Amino acid sequence: MKAPALRPLRLAALALLTATAVSVHASDTAVPDYRTIQGGSLRTVLPADGVAADAKVAPFQLRSRLVTNAEFAAFVRQHPEWQRGQAPALFVAPAYLSGWTSPTDYSPMAADAPVIHVSWFAAQAYCESENARLPRWYEWEFSAAADATRADARDDEAWLANILHWYADAGKNTPRSVAGSPANYYGIHDLHGLVWEWVEDYSGLFVNADSRAKGEQKLLDYCGGAAATLADRRNYAILMRLALLSAMEANQDGGNLGFRCARDAAPAK
Repeated sequence: MKAPALRPLRLAALALLTATAVSVHASDTAVPDYRTIQGGSLRTVLPADGVAADAKVAPFQLRSRLVTNAEFAAFVRQHPEWQRGQAPALFVAPAYLSGWTSPTDYSPMAADAPVIHVSWFAAQAYCESENARLPRWYEWEFSAAADATRADARDDEAWLANILHWYADAGKNTPRSVAGSPANYYGIHDLHGLVWEWVEDYSGLFVNADSRAKGEQKLLDYCGGAAATLADRRNYAILMRLALLSAMEANQDGGNLGFRCARDAAPAK
């Protein structure tokens, strides 16, 4: 998938993101665990050539757990420019961190539950503080294809049906604690069944080839065009993720939208 051009709003945020690129973990948060995933060829729902080609995923590292309320609270205490009421309105919506009692107090939300109501800008700024970034779509999709014992479980109809079950109730309940279910083949928790997740290149999903002439338009705005480019349509859970992300703007958030961070894999020595 070709990397999208940055929107003007995202360009305006770069200086603020750079200013937060330091470690922020306080004593009440655990050192983040990143797992190395070797990557490879991915049979993707979003073909690399727009027709049927597999994507090539380079080795990368992925945070094994979603970012929690406690971790994000430590971040905003050290970076008050990202506190509710302080973060620029261009970068966050009115609902930003709306479940918290105060700009730095996440109660009554659980400390170890995934932070929600966080914009793409705020999520990316947090990841910068871990010398990381948000995962790219193909990285997330590659990791999410695994179950507990297989790198790719997507041909298992029972597994597909099981992960789809969560989407019927998604958004109805406050997310439970992270890592409450077993890790997958790569040691990653909660890629399914807990929250939706931001990805770094969300704004490039389904970008219309004619966008230079008509402004940035995503193919999900045109149902026929989207259907023609999608593959592996049995994997409805992943297609629903694409549908949600393609409809988002970078300053928006959601009551079941969280995030984790990723890094490029260290070069082989």
